Amino acid sequence: MITMLINNNLKSCREELEITQEELGKVLGVSRKTVTGWENNYDSMPLTKLVKFSNLYKYSIDYILGLSNENNFQKIDKIDKKNIGKNLKILRTNLKMTQQQLSDECMISQTTYSNYETGQYLITTLTLYTICYKHNISIYQILK
Repeated sequence: MITMLINNNLKSCREELEITQEELGKVLGVSRKTVTGWENNYDSMPLTKLVKFSNLYKYSIDYILGLSNENNFQKIDKIDKKNIGKNLKILRTNLKMTQQQLSDECMISQTTYSNYETGQYLITTLTLYTICYKHNISIYQILK
């Protein structure tokens, strides 16, 4: 069910901007087919591309991903894996959850989640979305 919700506003944002999938693809450095996949939920947009789209066109990440009905745009100056990891750990601690519980909720391995939390890997858009969706928080709480 979650994959059906993610990116549900990407197409409408692009259409509102009156740009084609091919034009958006060129701006983001991907093919038209890749943009089609994002819009049709065959794949999730990588976080770096999502932030670039958000910053360029002034759309809130929460709005693009369907976590909010309002476009409360906030610019993200830098994606910092270590800071994101720190924020994930703070959130998990506040939720009184173990890494295993949160990773199970996201349907990923505990090792993968641990690598996100330590800042070794950048969290995927789908995992970030899942956490924010299930706990009713803004993606900006994690990316700040």
